[in-house]
Amino acid sequence: MNSNSQKIRFFRSRIPAFECVPGCHDCCGPVTTSSEEMARLPRKSAAEHEAALASLSCPHLGDKGCQVYSERPLICRLFGTTASLPCPHGRHPDTPTDPEIEMQIHQYMRATRQVLV
Repeated sequence: MNSNSQKIRFFRSRIPAFECVPGCHDCCGPVTTSSEEMARLPRKSAAEHEAALASLSCPHLGDKGCQVYSERPLICRLFGTTASLPCPHGRHPDTPTDPEIEMQIHQYMRATRQVLV
């Protein structure tokens, strides 16, 4: 396992989970992610990417929500767990993501090649 995979695993374990509003996908949209995380997601066609971007959506958002939930990128996992990325419906975990961990995640994202999901 390479160091980026280890970092991703570490960061994922430090982001708390919480229950979203059923059926909500208000925080889903075009996001960037590391090449490492992108490689974990199913490939989408250029047309699927263009259609999602045109609707300010994510190409992995389906009729029943996120189709890649278990492999969703770090940025998606942070939504609702930090003051800087609040849930538009006020949902959040009992304990937010530690600010130090959030800072480390943002540093990781700045230090790695980012691509549009």
